[in-house]
Amino acid sequence: MKLTSIGAVMGIAAAAGFAVAAPGIAQAAPKKGGILKFVVPAEPPSFDGHKETTFALIHPIAPFYSVLIRVNPDNPATLTDFRCDLCTGDVPEPTDDGKTYTFKIRKGVKFHDGEPLTAKDVAASFQRIAFPPKGVSSGRKGQWAMLESVNAPDDETVVFKLKYATGAFIPVVANPYNFIYSKSKLDKDQKWYETNIVGSGPFVFEKREAGARITGKANKDYYHKGKPYLDGFEAIFAKKQSLRVQAIRGDQAAIEFRGFPPKSRDDLVRALGKDITVQESDWNCGIVLTPNHSVKPFDDVRVRRALTLALDRWQGSKDLSKIAIVKTANGIVFPGHELDMSRDELHKVAGYWPDIEKSRAEARRLLKEAGVPNLSFTFLNRATDPPYTIVGTWLIDQWKKVGITAKMRNEATAGWFAGLRAGDFEVGITANCQSVVNPLLDVAYYLPTGRSSQQYGKFKDPELEKMFDTMVRTRDKAEQKKLMTQYQKRVLDEQAHNFQIFWWYKINPYRSYLKGWKITPSHYLNQDLSGLWIDKG
Repeated sequence: MKLTSIGAVMGIAAAAGFAVAAPGIAQAAPKKGGILKFVVPAEPPSFDGHKETTFALIHPIAPFYSVLIRVNPDNPATLTDFRCDLCTGDVPEPTDDGKTYTFKIRKGVKFHDGEPLTAKDVAASFQRIAFPPKGVSSGRKGQWAMLESVNAPDDETVVFKLKYATGAFIPVVANPYNFIYSKSKLDKDQKWYETNIVGSGPFVFEKREAGARITGKANKDYYHKGKPYLDGFEAIFAKKQSLRVQAIRGDQAAIEFRGFPPKSRDDLVRALGKDITVQESDWNCGIVLTPNHSVKPFDDVRVRRALTLALDRWQGSKDLSKIAIVKTANGIVFPGHELDMSRDELHKVAGYWPDIEKSRAEARRLLKEAGVPNLSFTFLNRATDPPYTIVGTWLIDQWKKVGITAKMRNEATAGWFAGLRAGDFEVGITANCQSVVNPLLDVAYYLPTGRSSQQYGKFKDPELEKMFDTMVRTRDKAEQKKLMTQYQKRVLDEQAHNFQIFWWYKINPYRSYLKGWKITPSHYLNQDLSGLWIDKG
C-alpha cells in the first residue's frame, strides 16, 4: 500500500514544500476540540446503511454508528487486520470446524437516545442485513450465502452459525455498512432507519439541511474512552468537483474523502504549498471490460482474447495515471493481497504479456482465424469522468493498433445501467468496486450471469462456478491461492469472459491541519472520524 505521492507530484512538492504523509511517521499527540468540515459529492438516498451501497451514505452517516468489528483504525491500509468495535477482546477464532463464531459484546454501551445496547440489538441488525424481511432492501444480502443463523442467547453474546467454513466470513462482518440498530425500533418499524438517525457511535446527529449539509456533535458517552477528539463535524454536499476543490483551497473544508484526479491534486499543491498534505493508494475498485457473449462474434473466445491481447496495460498505466484516477495494471485480485498472483504468473496471462508486439501479433492472428480481421463494433460506456470516458478513448486507440475499429457509446448512469441490464450492447465497460478487501467474495463479480448480479456478459461456465465454490469453502491459505490463480486465468485468459483493464487509484489532498487520517484501499473504510483531530498550531 503506497501512502506517499509519487511521480510528477513529487517535483511539485519539492518546489512548493507541501506535506506528504508517509507510513510509520509518528504524529504529535492528538488535540481535543474543533469542527471538521469536509465535502461530499452527493447526498445519501436514505439514511439506512443496510440498504444503501454508496459512499454518499458512509461519509456523512457512518460517524453516528457503531459496528461489531472493523478494519484496524490505527493501520487501515492493512488488508487482513480486523479489530473489535462493539465486541470485546480480539476477533474470535471459530469453533465447530470453522462454522461457529461467538462474539462477546461490551457492557454499558448506550444508543444516543439513552437506550442500552445489547447483543440482542447486534443480532437483530445482522438478521436484517443477511435475511431481510419482506419489503426491506439489503444492499449486501448476497454476501451472506455462508450464514445459517445469527442469534443472541443472552445480552452479552452473539453467535453466528455458518453453513460451511470460509475465510470470507470475517471480512463480511467487518463491512462498514453493518450499522448496529436498536432491536426495539426495528420491531416497531423495519424502515425507521431510512429517515431517522440514532446510533451509538462517536458522534450524535444534530441536524440535516437538505441539499446543504449534515452535522454531528461529539458523543460524550462514547465507549472508546478519550474519543472522539473533535467537537463535531459538518458534511457539506457539493455536486461539482470544481466546487469541492475550491472549498479545500479556500479553507471552507479540509478534505473530500472520496478523492480527486491528478490535476486537482496538483492545482491544490501549487496553490497551498505546505498547507496541503497528500496521501495516495491503490483503490479497491477495478474498471472492467465485459464482452456480451450472446452477440456475435463475441461468442468466440478467440475474439474475446484478441480484445485483451491488444491492450498495452503497462504503458497505459504510466500514461493514464497522469490524467485519470486509474493506475495499477493487475488481475482481478486487489494488488498486493496475499491471494494475488506473482508478477511472473501475471505476465503469462493474455493481456499482461511484457512484450506488447508479440501480444498484438497474437491478437491479429486470432482475429483472422475467427474470420473477423477487420472487426468493428460499438462499446457501451458510462458518460462520467473520471475515469470512464478517458479509459474508453484509450481503448479505441489501443484496438486500432490491431485493426479493430471501435466506437464509444456514452450513456448517463441510468442509461448505462439500463443498457447493461437489458443486454443492449456488444462490449461494455463496467466497474467492480468493493469496501473491505475480500478477494474470496470480491471475485464473485466475475461469476456467470445469473450467479452474479453484476455479470452482464451472458455466459455459462459450470467449471468456473465449481472453482469458486471450492475456493470459498477452503480455509487453507495455500489452497485458496492455488484456486484463485486458476480462477483468474480462466476468467481473464482461457475463456476471456471479462478483462480487468486497470485498478482505480485514490488521491486525497487535504488541509495539513487535519491529523490522524490514514488512507485506506477503499473510500468506504475507517470513516467514523473518531481518531481525527485538528491542529492549526
